[in-house]
Amino acid sequence: MKSLILTCVLFSFLMPLGLAEDSLARPAKSLLHDQELPLLASPDLKAPLDKSFRVAKGQWTVEDGVLKVLDLPAEKHIPVLHHLVGLSDAVIEVEFLLDGPGIFIVGCDANKHVGRVIISAKGLSIAEDSVKPSHRIAHLAVTTKTREWHHLRVEWKGGQMAANLGGHKLSAQHAYLATPKSRSWIAAGKSVKIRNLKISGIKTQP
Repeated sequence: MKSLILTCVLFSFLMPLGLAEDSLARPAKSLLHDQELPLLASPDLKAPLDKSFRVAKGQWTVEDGVLKVLDLPAEKHIPVLHHLVGLSDAVIEVEFLLDGPGIFIVGCDANKHVGRVIISAKGLSIAEDSVKPSHRIAHLAVTTKTREWHHLRVEWKGGQMAANLGGHKLSAQHAYLATPKSRSWIAAGKSVKIRNLKISGIKTQP
């Protein structure tokens, strides 16, 4: 009887941990798209990134399935990684861990910035870049803890952009977001780790 009680107690203690890990790994449902988009990039992060990626700023190091990102103070700009494929419709999924204070951004460009999803310690935002500084068009108060993995899904379609951060959903619409895109990008402040990066989408028509 005692062994049965102990087993039940252990199960009740471990079950929430299992659910948390499962919810992190489980793909988020689509926010804007009616069907699954073609998968274009899913690096295993055990070998160098292919030529569709380009480091613009910072240090990006692939190591054992994780992309480690470090800020280089001399550059006076947060680390940026470009994916050199323009997407009219896109789904970008990624898991990230902030080693300390900082931000995490997923964005898209034409000949200049078009739109972005920004995660800080206290919020999830969507901004469009027709003006400087970026014009925030939606915001949700969310606590993003450091030294914990977080799952982010970013989508865009036409003039719409949406994000799902660990179940916290946000969407926005603006005419400028429909600008034809030439690339997407990830930016990360200070020290960040990235894993399980997947980029799906429909390529921008020439």
